[in-house]
Amino acid sequence: MGETLRLEVVTPSRRVLESRASEVRIPGALGELGVLPGHTPLLTSLGTGEVTWFDGETTGCLVVQGGFAEVQPDAVTVLASVAEAVDEIDLEAARATLAEAQEKLKTVDADDFDEVDSQLRLAEARISAAAGGGA
Repeated sequence: MGETLRLEVVTPSRRVLESRASEVRIPGALGELGVLPGHTPLLTSLGTGEVTWFDGETTGCLVVQGGFAEVQPDAVTVLASVAEAVDEIDLEAARATLAEAQEKLKTVDADDFDEVDSQLRLAEARISAAAGGGA
């Protein structure tokens, strides 16, 4: 096996993941960020989406929303407001939340748009991850 990164994903209440990876993909606020060992150090804000990681034949995926990611040449640390492993996702609840958010978007006022849009994006990410979309 070649070089790997240490990947850690934490929320304010728990450590969700600690693993090794040869590649990590992070949903940055401005788009997806791919990280390989030796990457230039950086700090980025997170968007909503799937964190995926690869190590040989092993692939993993979890859903994050909000927070930051710190990238170092040998490590990626994700500090997320929300982080859920695929086996923690309630697919039916995510589908119901998606339908509800889509309906709310039809009549939402400007003051509540960001909150409804955030609910919609998180539901979409949960559905995608549970369906095996990211891994």
